[in-house]
Amino acid sequence: MSTDIHVVPAGEGWAVEAAGGGGKRAVYETQEEAIRAGTERAQRDKVELLIHGRDGQIRERNSFGHDPRDIKG
Repeated sequence: MSTDIHVVPAGEGWAVEAAGGGGKRAVYETQEEAIRAGTERAQRDKVELLIHGRDGQIRERNSFGHDPRDIKG
């Protein structure tokens, strides 16, 4: 089962990693590069992408999988 993908601060750069820290972690110079790579990975795995700010708080979420909520629109 695939797990959600997070874009998180990593020193001076940004990392793309799976929830829980398991698996492959890639580090990029800019958040924009990390978001692009994270989006591709989340779309491929059909999971959610969570983008964190420098403070560690989630600032944006994008779902590319099976959304469990039954929301119209």
